Amino acid sequence: MHPRYASAKILRCLLEYGNDSSAEVIEIPNIRSAEKRMRQNDKRWRLNHVRKMAFKSVIKQIRLHLASQDKESARSLLPELAKAVDKAARHHTIHKNKASRIKSRWAKKVESL
Repeated sequence: MHPRYASAKILRCLLEYGNDSSAEVIEIPNIRSAEKRMRQNDKRWRLNHVRKMAFKSVIKQIRLHLASQDKESARSLLPELAKAVDKAARHHTIHKNKASRIKSRWAKKVESL
């Protein structure tokens, strides 16, 4: 669930600053269509988050292999990166041009090692 929303029809304090009791309060709407929109946004946020984390975790692994000068392991992760990035682009989580740019830049980094 998106961290902004706890559950329907409740107020939730999000940010508490030390001893200061000031907090951001989110009001959950009472209108049915607004509740549905909130549920849809929450569902989209979770799906997009999963897809982004999928390719970001592969990037993190590649970055670790590059730091340890392990070119072959990094190169073996490039197809996995391409698959995760293409899936995110296919579901409109990221733009298709961004997907191409990510694949191109990481292939270039791996090959330059």
